[in-house]
Amino acid sequence: MQFDGLKIGFAITGSHCTINEVLKVMKSLVNEGAEVTPIISYSVESMDTRFGKAEEWKQQFQEITHQKLIQTIPDAEPIGPKKMFDCVVIAPCTGNTLAKLANGIIDTPVLMAAKSHLRNQRPLVLAISTNDGLGLNARNLGTILVTKNIYLVPFGQDNPEVKANSLVAHMGKVPETILMACAGKQIQPVLLDYR
Repeated sequence: MQFDGLKIGFAITGSHCTINEVLKVMKSLVNEGAEVTPIISYSVESMDTRFGKAEEWKQQFQEITHQKLIQTIPDAEPIGPKKMFDCVVIAPCTGNTLAKLANGIIDTPVLMAAKSHLRNQRPLVLAISTNDGLGLNARNLGTILVTKNIYLVPFGQDNPEVKANSLVAHMGKVPETILMACAGKQIQPVLLDYR
């Protein structure tokens, strides 16, 4: 199994429409031998949407991973000092999370997990899902693209005719991106036709 023995912090933020896709990735990683620990943002922890209820999501994350959720900033802070993970993944990574990360704002469990993990110069993988990736968030995406130890899952415009600024990662490429990131390499190409 290609992920045997790998410890992955899997952070989920509030792009609720992509969480079902992310669950499949999480299952795949566990089935391939990874030890996956879910880390959730405040919106995932508490917000019911047309895509699902918060309690149901949390239950599914725990059933898949058999790990306790990290859902507070104090719970996430020890990730770095204890060197808890080989890799941290943020999937989906919303535009809000992307912007805060690019500007050093740490006010959620997911952002604390990322900051704490990066202090050890270990890989952080982002799978973006944002309606403004080519709008106001384009500058933050540029900052992240050149930041050491941060790797992007290949992404593209998911609906350029209707939502020209929207970018979404190819969630099926998360596992491959993790393996490359753990070897210190950015998977290529980064820009792919989403459709």
